[in-house]
Amino acid sequence: MSDPDSTMTEESGDDARAGDATDAANRDVGKGLLDEEMGPSGAMAHLYRGEIHRMKYWRERLDETTNWAVIVMAAVLTWAFSSPDNPHYIVLIGIATLGVFLTVEARRYRGYDIWRSRVRTLQENVWAVGLDPETEVANPEWRERLGADYRTPTIKITAEEAIAHRLRRIYLPLFTVLLVAWLVRITAFSPESALDTAAVGVIPGTLVVAVVATFVLGALAVAFRPRTWHARGELLEERLRKEE
Repeated sequence: MSDPDSTMTEESGDDARAGDATDAANRDVGKGLLDEEMGPSGAMAHLYRGEIHRMKYWRERLDETTNWAVIVMAAVLTWAFSSPDNPHYIVLIGIATLGVFLTVEARRYRGYDIWRSRVRTLQENVWAVGLDPETEVANPEWRERLGADYRTPTIKITAEEAIAHRLRRIYLPLFTVLLVAWLVRITAFSPESALDTAAVGVIPGTLVVAVVATFVLGALAVAFRPRTWHARGELLEERLRKEE
């Protein structure tokens, strides 16, 4: 006849061993998931597909902001030149509105760069090496860095760099169109001098022109000052030039 106490002791021991095994499995759940020999049909492919989807979603958010900026610019120009009696400062309001869109888009661009940097890490160190095994891994520590980024996602670029990217790609041409339209509006539609026409209410035209010139010079300085670019995978102008 079996001893009840010994039976309970054995059951407790089994439960403890099962609990330890479960804890060990939970601790090691990620080990070996992405090993060195894993082919593109494994978990790495699903990870890459997920990051591509995230990057595409944030890319669409950027495009939405740009579309609204173009729509607002077209509406402002249409109204400003529909009648000589319409005030010229509506174009300045359009420039200020584009500045708001630029700020919003730069913020979204910083989020977009998080996902694109992960995609570029996988492309450089997994897919590029898989397609051409003779090439070396771009960053030997890419697994540790990517793992750390998954644990604690961080923004990779500053707000100023994000603004510079969007200025060079989208908003400098839009600002240029509005600026030229404003200059035409204060010179060709009034017999008075440009400085007198540029006045907005009690604000003298000289001050208005000075503010606009300061804004333009500031935008050019942010867009073209020398810097080290940190955005991953961005095709800069110098990389698009054909090498002689």
